[in-house]
Amino acid sequence: MTDLSVLLPIIIAVIVVLVVAGTIIGFVRGRRSNVRYTGTRDANDPTIAPTQAGSDSESGAPVAVTEPPAATAEAPQELLEEPSVEAVPTEVPAPVAGRLQRLRERLAKSNSVFGKGLLALLASDRIDDNVWDEVEETLLLADIGTEPSLELVDTLKSRVKVMGSRNPDEVRAMLREELVKLVDPTLDRELRVDRKAGKPAVVLVVGVNGVGKTTTVGKLARVFVAEDKDVILGAADTFRAAAAQQLATWGARVGVPTVKSDVDGADPASVAFEAVKAGIEQEVDVVMVDTAGRLQNKVGLMDELGKVKRVIEKQAEVDEVLLVLDATTGQNGLNQAKVFSEVVDITGIVLTKLDGTAKGGIVVAIQKQLGVPVKLVGLGEGPDDLAPFDVEGFVDAILA
Repeated sequence: MTDLSVLLPIIIAVIVVLVVAGTIIGFVRGRRSNVRYTGTRDANDPTIAPTQAGSDSESGAPVAVTEPPAATAEAPQELLEEPSVEAVPTEVPAPVAGRLQRLRERLAKSNSVFGKGLLALLASDRIDDNVWDEVEETLLLADIGTEPSLELVDTLKSRVKVMGSRNPDEVRAMLREELVKLVDPTLDRELRVDRKAGKPAVVLVVGVNGVGKTTTVGKLARVFVAEDKDVILGAADTFRAAAAQQLATWGARVGVPTVKSDVDGADPASVAFEAVKAGIEQEVDVVMVDTAGRLQNKVGLMDELGKVKRVIEKQAEVDEVLLVLDATTGQNGLNQAKVFSEVVDITGIVLTKLDGTAKGGIVVAIQKQLGVPVKLVGLGEGPDDLAPFDVEGFVDAILA
């Protein structure tokens, strides 16, 4: 009895708690059954359905519907539609004419020391051997090269002696004339990018690591789009991480498709082949193939580059092989150009990173040694900072 008298109060307390809890739960459930939305509901809010006779729910509780309700006056259609993915707007590349003018202005600023130095020396009241040594040194520092520098100095000596005048305008005109001859306006700098025999023009872009090949391909695509050409890009740089995606991003910005492999380290020749095949099937104007950067002294990689070109030529002729060079590398760029030209028959040079440097003389050195013209020049990081090389514009910018 003693044990029962002790437990009895506890049992009664538990029963009371259970009764109270049941009463509260019933009250809350009764209130929920009358819930109604007074304003516009979000699409993911559950629908509260009224209790209906013959409902599957024996308790008559409301049913939660997960699908968005039909459009009503309380639930506007625009709130119920699935969100659409916003497309990245396609950019309109700058026209070539405006691009050239902007590049000339930048080149004038970056090479002013070179041009003004020569003009100051040649306009001196007394031009002796020391002055001519300084002229030669200025030319060499600009990476014009030993042979072209000596040739130019000899020519200037003769003309200054005959002219006998130190008038700045006459000196400038003389120097301009000789520099134009040195840069050689007779070389064919036109890009061969027109369709022929029912096939697109094929442009292969090569060079060592870090010179900006992929960026150059992207910028050149903008040049072609500005000229109303249809373009396809081939991401045959399959060894550098994210190179294909970088190229695809450049293309997407101007509405140009990119052929690439989803497999890291894929055969670059295979990618190039597929890019040209797609270009033929889609009847585009130009197919540009970006290749992996490689050092000119790596025989295996250079042989592979030759393979890429041979595989492409099974479908279409390679119209242009553009070698991208960094202007700041100076004479080392000559060694690169020489080896690449032996493997894939370079048809033109793209000179990048010419802004902020007085190394523009590399234009002369490369052309003298290889007989290959500089066809394009890049002077900045902007997407439209690439333009066809213009001899007189280049010289005028140097002497500005």
